[in-house]
Amino acid sequence: MMSALELRHLRSLLALAESGSVSQAAQRVYLTQSALSHQLKQLETAYGLPLFERKTQPLRFTPAGERLLLLARELLARVAAAERDLARIRQGGDGELRVAVECHTCFDWLMPAMDQFRQHWPAVELDIVSGFHADPVGLLLSDRADLAIVSEAEAQAGVAHLPLFSYEMVAIAAREHPLADRPVWRAEDFAGETLIHYPVADEMLDLLRKVLSPAGVDPARRTAELTIAIIQLVASRRGVAALPYWAVQPYLDRGYVVARRIGGDGLHSELYAALREADAERAYMQDFVETVRASSFATLPGLSPLQA
Repeated sequence: MMSALELRHLRSLLALAESGSVSQAAQRVYLTQSALSHQLKQLETAYGLPLFERKTQPLRFTPAGERLLLLARELLARVAAAERDLARIRQGGDGELRVAVECHTCFDWLMPAMDQFRQHWPAVELDIVSGFHADPVGLLLSDRADLAIVSEAEAQAGVAHLPLFSYEMVAIAAREHPLADRPVWRAEDFAGETLIHYPVADEMLDLLRKVLSPAGVDPARRTAELTIAIIQLVASRRGVAALPYWAVQPYLDRGYVVARRIGGDGLHSELYAALREADAERAYMQDFVETVRASSFATLPGLSPLQA
């Protein structure tokens, strides 16, 4: 029997359960894939039991692995709570946190994270700055927001960017669409289509900025404010769209639309938390960012970690 089960082992098991793969879990805990595999093998050797089934999709834990995973969820939550208590003792437990967003799909994962944060910091006044904002960092610098969710970490004096996560954008089409049979879509596949997207500037649409514009492709356009409206238009064969995989996955399960990879390596987008450098050391700010990360990785499919 191994002499000590460490918190790092439990964090690795939790990352493995939430990501579903050793490679993704390794990124989450800042290890190489081989180092994480070695750590997991050491655990299995120490206990004389396999912890998960190899070569299964999705990855499945054995009864022994499930028992340690239960411990990981219980103990890591208690450790995090104790660390928050110590931070409140050190820095105080009250404050204000006004959140501004620039992405239409942010609310899908932001609201559950905010609910968790309120339980962690009940004395912090938490609010969302009303409306969609094309320049949320400007709200930080004018003291109209305290934290902004942004898609790029552009260096700016007085602003710190903390990584949240990376996610894949997928092309969606009606099930009977001529392109539905193609597993991968290239820029030229969009040329004769109507692209349905949110009513934002082109530079805020990664499909246009990273894929279509460099290839000289400029499809017809149509806009819609809501994700469900875009999906409904696509399902009705009014056009095609590119949306986060986690945002469309429930509709894929119901067969409303199909999703396809954009480019051989996929089209990946990023999200960061931007805040004033003077606020970056506030314990409740740091905990809000960590809560967003943890909540998102636990509930949204297909996320990848971003390095600081």
